Amino acid sequence: MSRPRRDSEILPATTRMENAFWELLRAQEYRRITVTDIVREAGVNRNSFYYHYSGLPELADAAILHEVERTPLVEVPAPHQENLKHQWGARAKELICAPEQRQRLDRLALVAGSHSSPELLDSLCDFGRMTISSMLQLDTEHLDLKTDLMLDFAVGGLLSVLRRWPTLSETIAVEDLLNEDIAVLAMGMYLSMSKADMLDYWNQVFSNTVLAQHPDSDDSNAVR
Repeated sequence: MSRPRRDSEILPATTRMENAFWELLRAQEYRRITVTDIVREAGVNRNSFYYHYSGLPELADAAILHEVERTPLVEVPAPHQENLKHQWGARAKELICAPEQRQRLDRLALVAGSHSSPELLDSLCDFGRMTISSMLQLDTEHLDLKTDLMLDFAVGGLLSVLRRWPTLSETIAVEDLLNEDIAVLAMGMYLSMSKADMLDYWNQVFSNTVLAQHPDSDDSNAVR
């Protein structure tokens, strides 16, 4: 008899089945994965699978949603607590440097890759919109056009990055995400969608730009 898997001794059944889903999606196309494959890889029985999920699509949705929800970027920026660029830097550093976050990107990249399916891509887009909307406390039933379009833009950007992640992951560094333009764009989008008071944010951006260009100027007069 083979020795039991170590993770089967310490992880809940749902976590093992989600892990199994990601391992199988890495190895083969989604349309070829079966419930039998999942229970064998996870070390559970079919009764346990159907106790938690109605079928493979529900497991796939749960696995994708959990990875989206746990990314460090889906947190509301705090414009009055600290410099916005510093906030972005901290989140970018965690995303790129933390092993669990890189694994999260590796997994989500599978949903945007060749082994995926239109249904998985739809789930990723829907969960991306849902998570950002929840984070920003948006009323999804009454979105104005600007916010709706910015949500689409944000999710589309996510998909674009995930499609490129297998290549980017080998070369990207934290410094690439700390580029001034990227930080301004990321935080500006967050705050705009959240309908926060944008004046303080753009005052910060403008003030920092003026001071960078004229370091000897009086910052108290930089913005009026």
